[in-house]
Amino acid sequence: MKKIFLALAAIAAVSVFSATAQEQPSSPEDQEKKLLEYIDKEVERLSSILDLEYWQEFYVDSTLNNNLHAMQKELMELQAAKVTNADMYSAAQDRWMESTYNAFNKFLTPEQWEKYLKNGAAREKKARDKRAQKAAKASEKLRK
Repeated sequence: MKKIFLALAAIAAVSVFSATAQEQPSSPEDQEKKLLEYIDKEVERLSSILDLEYWQEFYVDSTLNNNLHAMQKELMELQAAKVTNADMYSAAQDRWMESTYNAFNKFLTPEQWEKYLKNGAAREKKARDKRAQKAAKASEKLRK
């Protein structure tokens, strides 16, 4: 999951930097190809680590395809709206990573889930929760 987050953050950062530098951004086809390659590699990696059944590989692939494409779309919408607040980009990424985390929990066996958590998912969940708690505190301060 950390690799997913870092890869998508890198894609978003490259898009933002290339747009601000007024360079020609990579084409949507190139971005789609990179994302699909990443998803394939991630499915292979998780299958290898967690010893997934064929049907579980299908669910991992489907979940990643759905969530990462939706996250990419949301990040592009933020970029098109010229949003400069990095917290908004992080919040969008965290929402989709949380969705992926919850989806995986539904179809992984308890043993696979433990391996998944030990391979970085627990650390990423803790970081997402910490960011959410920080945002909630900041929001509460604004309300007062």
